[in-house]
Amino acid sequence: MSTIKLISPVDGSVHAERTALPLTEARACVMRARKAQKDWAARPLQERVDLVMAGIEALDGMNAEIVQELAWQMGRPVRYGGEMGGVRERASYMAQIAAEALADEVIEESATLSRVLAREPQGVVFVIAPWNYPFLTAVNTVVPALIAGNAVVLKHASQTLLAGERLAQAMHAGGVPEDVFQNLVLDHATTEALIGERAFGFVNFTGSVGGGQAIERAAAGTFTGVGLELGGKDPGYVREDADLDAAVAGLMDGAMFNSGQCCCGIERIYVHESLYGAFVEKAVAWVNEQKLGNPLEQDTTMGPMAHARFAATVRSQIDDALGAGARALIDPALFPADDGGAYLAPQILVDVDHSMRVMREESFGPVVGIMPVQGDAQAVELMNDSPYGLTASIWTGDADAARAIGAQLECGTILMNRCDYLDPALCWSGCKDTGRGAALSKLGYLALTRSKSYHLKKV
Repeated sequence: MSTIKLISPVDGSVHAERTALPLTEARACVMRARKAQKDWAARPLQERVDLVMAGIEALDGMNAEIVQELAWQMGRPVRYGGEMGGVRERASYMAQIAAEALADEVIEESATLSRVLAREPQGVVFVIAPWNYPFLTAVNTVVPALIAGNAVVLKHASQTLLAGERLAQAMHAGGVPEDVFQNLVLDHATTEALIGERAFGFVNFTGSVGGGQAIERAAAGTFTGVGLELGGKDPGYVREDADLDAAVAGLMDGAMFNSGQCCCGIERIYVHESLYGAFVEKAVAWVNEQKLGNPLEQDTTMGPMAHARFAATVRSQIDDALGAGARALIDPALFPADDGGAYLAPQILVDVDHSMRVMREESFGPVVGIMPVQGDAQAVELMNDSPYGLTASIWTGDADAARAIGAQLECGTILMNRCDYLDPALCWSGCKDTGRGAALSKLGYLALTRSKSYHLKKV
């Protein structure tokens, strides 16, 4: 039996350790979920909604402990108070639209014919959740999947083992049956074997491109539906008419919050040449006000990255860029907590171009490259010059221009005068190496259900 260890980035200690389920036991858990799903789906929709939302309330009641656990597991400073605001927002919205999103569509109801498009659950939905926002990312699928009548099996990242346990504890406290929502500790081999055996009706994965490719290979030939949110290199563009101070504050927070470990965090910024100098100067001042340190201390604004190997990747990208002619504007001496391991000083790079890894490969850390552009056309060309396509952030006073620019961009979401935000009423999706699928909004319910058509001839 393999052992999953959670190494805390706070001090490098083993914070938690769990034994991964053997394949035979994992199969038995999935079988129980499949059996329990039928009764769960037969319950009235409003009852399922009420039980799931009771689970969310129970989770919210654990938040004081969860905030501390998150700091130890993945390094987010306690000053930010956890993820429950976003969890409540997303869960509440999906509960609110459930009746409409899942309702039968009556095409015809006459004396001779009844023609109806119906939705029914996929069965058992497998959620493979990431560590960077372990509750927010999980509820994106867990909540609508349960509300739609599916059973859910959750496999959480090894870096956030305790988050999966908290979600199970909360859902069961709210009244969701234990077999309907299960948190399992699984290794990669068992995960791939279950997918390859068509154990699930749908698989949702948030993580790396390599992980998504492994999921697709495991599902190949099973015809199992797969939703993938993978890497990102999300750009921000500051137009000539932008509110400069707002753009600096928004984009730098988008680049550095959570030590840059955000799915839709800002990893590259393009600024109109007329604002470039002022933007860079203000961005440097913004970063120099941050404090890197122990995430358990209230005055810390930036904690360690979740693992030393993640920080090593960012350091490598920075070193390569400097070797190719980039300039670093942040003095690491201002961040003495940088220990060469998980604690990493933030960095701003200029004189960068798209030949550099830091402008093309996902960093997922506290570094951002800033380039001047002559106008919209050059900005669009550079923003699209990426293998990824999750979000793009445009800073301007002209909504029509933002819409026109957005129509040319290859990504799933266009944001104007904000970034690093997920609106639950809008579909969360990506293209290119960011993956495929649809989460949240009405479209999220379509992914977690399948269609069934009724053509009933009465006479």
